[in-house]
This record gives sequence, structure tokens and C-alpha cells, in this order.
Amino acid sequence: MKELRVDNLKKTYGEKDLFDDVSFILHEHDRVGLIGVNGTGKTSLLNILANVDTADGDVSPIHAPKDYQIGYLSQNATFNPEWTVAEAVFQGNTPILAAVKNYELALLALAEDGMNEQVQNRYAKAEELMNKEDAWTADSSAKSILQKLGISTLDKKIKELSGGQLKRVQMAQVLIESPDLLLLDEPTNHLDYEAIEWLQDYLSHYQGAVLMVTHDRYFLDKVTNRIFELSYGKLYEYQGNYQSYLEQRAERERTEVEQEYKRKQLYKQELAWMRAGAKARSTKQQARINRFNDLKENLNRVHSKENVEMDIASQRLGKKVLEIKDGYYRIDEKQLLRDFQLLVQAKDRIGISGKNGAGKSTLLNILAGRLPLDAGLLEVGETVRLAYYTQQNEEMNPEKRMIQYLQEVAEEVKTSDGSKIGVAEMLERFLFPRHMHGTLIGKLSGGEKRRLFLLKLLIGQPNVLLLDEPTNDLDIDTLTILEDYLNSFSGAVIAVSHDRYFLDKTMDKLLVFEGDAQITAFFGTMSDYLESKKAENVVETPKKKVKIEENSTEPEKKIKTKLTYMEAKEWETIEEEIASLEESIELWTEEMNQNGSDFAKLNELQKEIDQAQAKLDEKYERWEYLSEFA
Repeated sequence: MKELRVDNLKKTYGEKDLFDDVSFILHEHDRVGLIGVNGTGKTSLLNILANVDTADGDVSPIHAPKDYQIGYLSQNATFNPEWTVAEAVFQGNTPILAAVKNYELALLALAEDGMNEQVQNRYAKAEELMNKEDAWTADSSAKSILQKLGISTLDKKIKELSGGQLKRVQMAQVLIESPDLLLLDEPTNHLDYEAIEWLQDYLSHYQGAVLMVTHDRYFLDKVTNRIFELSYGKLYEYQGNYQSYLEQRAERERTEVEQEYKRKQLYKQELAWMRAGAKARSTKQQARINRFNDLKENLNRVHSKENVEMDIASQRLGKKVLEIKDGYYRIDEKQLLRDFQLLVQAKDRIGISGKNGAGKSTLLNILAGRLPLDAGLLEVGETVRLAYYTQQNEEMNPEKRMIQYLQEVAEEVKTSDGSKIGVAEMLERFLFPRHMHGTLIGKLSGGEKRRLFLLKLLIGQPNVLLLDEPTNDLDIDTLTILEDYLNSFSGAVIAVSHDRYFLDKTMDKLLVFEGDAQITAFFGTMSDYLESKKAENVVETPKKKVKIEENSTEPEKKIKTKLTYMEAKEWETIEEEIASLEESIELWTEEMNQNGSDFAKLNELQKEIDQAQAKLDEKYERWEYLSEFA
């Protein structure tokens, strides 16, 4: 059984001890979630394990077998922009992957110029290599991964992809390599719910080890069997999933606080003895003095994570907040809004989710006044004081200190009871310890800058909050503080997110963007919505007119318990249809083997197989769903 061991890892950045003698072992089949406040070194640890960065010292603290393979899904893809998707996805250096890459590129060339003799020869050699390496299973597995991640075109150039598409290509490339250890940095970012569910199941059954950084708490709960927490240079290990971690961490912190209290009590006693004039006249007395000095050194080492309140007063908000009437918006040839209606009222909590590229962030930009509607009207209430947490920070002067950055907005903040809190205390409440307050912004990690940017928005005391994917960059502890703040916030909140946990905890109304200006309004949590989708009883409002009003009541949701008449008829024949498709694929594959020199025929047969395989995958999924109620 292969394993990776880390012994006494040390890493210092400037004056900050990132890792202080960190040690752990990753076993085969481990599913480890890496947790910690932004800036504690989560990504740095992945970089060191992936050999992108190095630890301090002359000897590497990482020990693994020579043939141990590591795949890394980093925050930034490094593909050549001129590569095709196929070249990027199949860039692994194993003989099987090289054969698959060669074959897929030859297949693309054959589809484009099937009568070219050179192309035909290239395909014949590629097919021969596939047989030699027995790579057909790997090719089928790769195509399944690509399909599940929504990657349908292999001939597109990397430079033509959106950020979300690029992330999915990078994910496919790492998964297809099937290494001994998967390092995943925010794997669920840019994935829709179906892809997240598939990835959840894929990782749960992965044969190697997985170490991932993610703020998706549902995902952590479903996939992990161990949790690593980074805190003040130390690594704490917990057995079980995220829920188990919360319980174990609370118990650990309670024990540490009790032990710290006992140390302080003992210190007081020993201090009194020392002040009474203890002299080192005997070995016994000297030993006691040494113990006192050790005790003094180890005081105040416990960093307790007490519940903190972001009790910030907000400006009064009138009855009228934001309203879009008959809104239209188009980008190039893509219609994002069509005859769109939206009424936002005080205390509304509206979550926006759905397909990538369907217009979610665009809607926030329109509400913030950053983009004008092509047609229609945006009305903004006179009392609205809006704060917009965008996906990119505003420009931050790297030479400015953290506390100065906040003092540009306010020296102190008024709370709901009328009292005032200084900026330094607000920084501490937002998980920036006092010794950091004078730190230059340029020395902060990306996650720390995002947290500071959010805090600056909040201390401006807005009464309307627009949040664009807040869970992509904020750590779990910061998200918990933000969620608690939103629950007591007296204004309106509109948030774009794919994080089901965040949406469930903070939003009670949803706008789900389905593409082509089709937008579904749903009253309830994201989990409710997904369950209703699974049961094919989605609660919808008419697609053309979407209007959310404060006094709307939540429609009653039906719980599916049995097959409908049409589903029962489908269930009767679905196994025969699956068998028929499998038989067709078998026959076409055999026919390909018999027509090795007829390249036009081979191209035609490959298309038939691909289409049948896609139908077969759909039938398998449909069979799984129907079997739950049959």
C-alpha cells in the first residue's frame, strides 16, 4: 500500500511561521479535507507537496516511493494557450495516456480530413498503439470524465475558453491521470450542481489518496474521512467528516482552555513563591525555578476561537429598494434577460444560482448600476446604500497598512445598540489578530486580501448587499462570521453562489438561471430546490415574468413516493433498451476491427459508437432514478 509521509515540515515567510514542525501521513484511500483561515498556508502546503514550492531546510521533509505520482489541481491553470483541449487534457506522461492522446488527436484529424492518406496512416498507427498499450478502457474512462464535467469539444483552443471552462479542463486533466495522490485546490469552483454531485461520488470511490482545500461544507461532509486543520503554524488531525471535525474541534478547544486556566492558576502560585525570595540553594529549589520558567514560556499559547458578533448598525432602508421592470440585456448573440421583472424589498434574502455564463454576475452589475439595461427600467430607492462584493477586489495599495485601509472608511463603527467599536477590534472580530494590523497589504495572501475587502464594505454600514460568489475565496471561519452577520442584517441581500450550504443558511428565495434568458423563481432553500428537481416536481413561476414580492407565500412541495404512469411504462422497457445499446456498441466495435483500412467507414462507425455511448450513459442515469421509486 503506497503512502506519503511528511516529517517536521518548516516554512517561514518573512516574520511569519507558516509551518512549525508539521508532520502527517497520507494513506491510500484517504479523503482529507484541509481547513484553515485564509493566510494559514493551505495553498502553500499543496504547493510544497506538488513540488511547486520548497520547504525550509536542506533536506526534503516529504517521503514517498519513487514511482509515487501526484496530480495537482491548482488555482491557476498553466496550459499553453495555443493547445487544443485534447492536448491539454491528455498531457500526462504515462504510456497509456500518451497512447490515448495520440489516438484522440488522430481521430480529430480524421474527422476533419478523412480522405488524406497521411491522416489515415496516422490514425492506423494510433489505433495500433492503443491496442498495444491496452488503452481502450482508459480512453472510455477519459471520455466519461469529460462528459460529466461538461467538456464536449476537444478541438477548441485553450485561449478561447472562459475561466470556468478552463477550470473544468484542468480538473479533467488531473482526474484522467489517475495519480496516487490528488491535490485539489477549490475543486467545486465553477462547477454546477450536477457536476459537483458527480465529482463527490467519483472522489468517494477514488483508488488513491485525496487532499483537498474547499469551502464547500456539504462536499466536505460527503467526501472526507479525515480533516486536517492548519492553525498558527500547527496541523491538527481529526478522524471522520466535516460534522465529526466540528464536534472534535469543539472538544479539543474546550480541553485546551481548561488546561490553560490550570496553567495560569499554577503560575500565580509559583509566581508568589518566586516573589517570596526563592534562592537556588538546593537542586530541588533550582528544579522548581526551572519549572516556573518553562511554565511562563508556555502561557497564553491557546488561541481560542470564541463566537464573535459582527454587530454593525446599518443605515435606515425605506420600503422601496430595487426594482427592474421589463428588463432586457444581451451580450453579443446571447440573450441574458428578456422581459425580466424583479422587485427587491427590505429584508429580502435572494440567492442567485444556475448555469455558468447565463447572466448571474451581469444581473448584479445591472443592480449596482455598473451596466445599463438594453431596454426596461431600473429603479433605486432614495435610501439605498449599496455595497458590492465583486469577484475581483478593488485596487489595493500594496504599500498601505491594513488598519489604514479600513480607516479610509471609518475610524470606528456604530453597533445596533448605539455603542461604537474601533477599527482594530473589527479587524480582530474578522480573524485578523492584533499583531497583523500594521502589516502591509502587499504581504497578505490572496484570501486575506479578500477578507479585508469584505470587512471594508461592511464597516461602511450598507443597507443593501450584493455578493458575487463570496464562498470562492473566503475560508470557512470567515464564511461562518459572514453568515451570522447576514442573519442579523436588517437590510436586503442578493448573493450569487453555487455553495449549497451558504445558500441554505442565508437565503430563502432563489433565482435559478437556466440559460437563454430563462429564469426560475423558487421560494425555499437550495436543498429544497434540488430535491424538487430530482423529483421532477420543480416549483416554477412563468419564465417570462419573474417577480419576487415580500408577501409571497412558499408553495407547498410534494414529496415523490412512486412512479408516474408514464415513468412506470418507461421502467418496463428501459433494461431492454440498455441491453440493445450495449449490443450495438459491441457490434460496431467489432466492425471497426474488421475495417482497419477503410478510414471513411471507421470515422462513421466511431461517430455511431460515440452517439450510442452518450445515450447509454443517459439510460443508466435514468435507470438509477427510476429504480428509487420502482
